[in-house]
Amino acid sequence: MKFPKDPKLIIAILTFAIVWGTTFLGIRIAVETIPPWFVAGIRQVIAAGLLFIILLFSKQLRWIGWKNLRIQIIFSVLMLIVANGMTTVAEEHLSSSLASLISATSPLLVFLGSIFFGLQKFTYRSLLGILMGFSGILLIFKDGIQDLLNPDYRMGVIFIFIAICGWALGSILTKKMKLQHQNISLNLFYQFAFAGVAQIALAFILSDKIEVTSWSFKSIAATVYLAVFGSVAAYFAFHFALKKISPTQVSLLSYVNTVIAIFLGWLILDEEISAAFITATALIICGVFITNYQKGMFRRRKQSID
Repeated sequence: MKFPKDPKLIIAILTFAIVWGTTFLGIRIAVETIPPWFVAGIRQVIAAGLLFIILLFSKQLRWIGWKNLRIQIIFSVLMLIVANGMTTVAEEHLSSSLASLISATSPLLVFLGSIFFGLQKFTYRSLLGILMGFSGILLIFKDGIQDLLNPDYRMGVIFIFIAICGWALGSILTKKMKLQHQNISLNLFYQFAFAGVAQIALAFILSDKIEVTSWSFKSIAATVYLAVFGSVAAYFAFHFALKKISPTQVSLLSYVNTVIAIFLGWLILDEEISAAFITATALIICGVFITNYQKGMFRRRKQSID
């Protein structure tokens, strides 16, 4: 894959490759003083508001119909309420580095689910990649098995696995229903709006006490950052890049997210990164790469859609 010469494409690639890597750090900072469901809900509401303004001024805002609305609600539940919401809840108990590393295994679950639904063919190479990826997960918990006796840590691990299952199922349904070429911005607006209302409702229901005065400026700023950059800007950049290069090429850049998240967790939050953790990271990234490798994946696309 040649390095792109299109400045807009370069900016798009750098945006989603780097910004999505910072979201795990942003979530960890946000939940320091703000209840996680409020973080997730406020993030989606702000993102929905920004998309509403963009769609309104571009004259693309319209009613999508009840059938499509039901579909968008399903994706909102899986990708935003379950995947994003549970990741946010998990990071109340887990380091941003660990959350990002476990989340990096989601392509493996997507691949397994795709085989189950007949969207992907099984190969021995993919089996090797899956075994390598999950061996990285086992390595993470090998020395810290006693940590699972801590109920908060244990719930954090459970929540992050629920999150990646939601993301994997949503990704599989996107493939199966062939929704990649619909109006992404319009659909995202409805998804963000529904998720925001639902998550804020959950926040009021599940929070013992709500003390907005205790929310720090740092946590509020992190939440706004997650909405503006982690949700809107990164999604726009991601889908712009999909118009120029292949989905497989784009997916390779997602590996950068994990490395950035782990580095930032160590640099800013002083999260411990052991040799075993680094080895596990390498195993998971290599496993995901081997599983998703396709012949000709580094060739440039012959045509671009503007």
